[in-house]
Amino acid sequence: MKKNLLIISMICFFTSLSYGQQNKMLTHFMYDKMSINPGATGVGMINTICGTAIYRNQWDRVNGAPTSALFNAEAELSRFFPGGVGLSFYHDAIGFARQNNVVLNYSYHLNVGNGILGIGVGLGLVSYGMNPNWVTPDNNPEDASLPQGVTEANFDANFGLYYMNHSGWYAGLSTTHIPASELELLNFTTARHYYAMGGYRYKYAFGVKDLDLDFHTMMRTELVKYSADINARAIWQNLFWGGLTYRLEDGIGIMAGVEFNSFQIGYAYDISLNALQTVSRGSHEILLKYCHPIPPPPPTRSRNPRFL
Repeated sequence: MKKNLLIISMICFFTSLSYGQQNKMLTHFMYDKMSINPGATGVGMINTICGTAIYRNQWDRVNGAPTSALFNAEAELSRFFPGGVGLSFYHDAIGFARQNNVVLNYSYHLNVGNGILGIGVGLGLVSYGMNPNWVTPDNNPEDASLPQGVTEANFDANFGLYYMNHSGWYAGLSTTHIPASELELLNFTTARHYYAMGGYRYKYAFGVKDLDLDFHTMMRTELVKYSADINARAIWQNLFWGGLTYRLEDGIGIMAGVEFNSFQIGYAYDISLNALQTVSRGSHEILLKYCHPIPPPPPTRSRNPRFL
């Protein structure tokens, strides 16, 4: 059974490389704006640096199912120049296959109306590879008819526009994998993806001072397939939060988290609504985030040379 599931996973992976979405899908997508929209880098952070890590174990108990890890580090640097910078790293493993993305992001911030417009670009590398460990009937893993280990990397670039209004809403448009790099050794092209995102935070919901509600949506396509996530959360005293995420034709995510002393810890459990529910025990996702203000520059003092 495990062998069959691994084969199915590999078929799904290479089919997605050729025809479907290659980018990640996270239940905590509201904490991962920068890696898919560089325009969001540093917007609204005000002289702060933040690090975000997300780990996802998808389709628990399915052999060869995807596991993903993301790390974002970004800072708003208006003290030095109008904009934000960030570094994004993403790793994905499915079956024998591995994907790695490293992107350096910059967003130029403009005051527009009652908000901030970020115009961003991300430049980096995307690599795909596989390192198979075949088990054959004749115990000959060096069979020339079987694919062997190979890795290939190429230039990658993203672009995005992101607007945050001070009244509590935001919206963004972006595209990733702009060069649509051809990786000849693996015989596939990194598909160009398009994203639209938006959200709103409603303070003092139902007249309760300690309760906020926020809503987020993410839509993505590579012009072959389309998917969308819709999220709603309740936030109590800016400390505890919980909510639900619905992914179109895929599943429902139940999420909860806590924030204290600039730390945020979150957990999400996804329940599949498709055929995978018969073999999977759901998906698990863990979020860690920490923010810290950038220290002010030391004060300068003028000295009279007479007293030196």
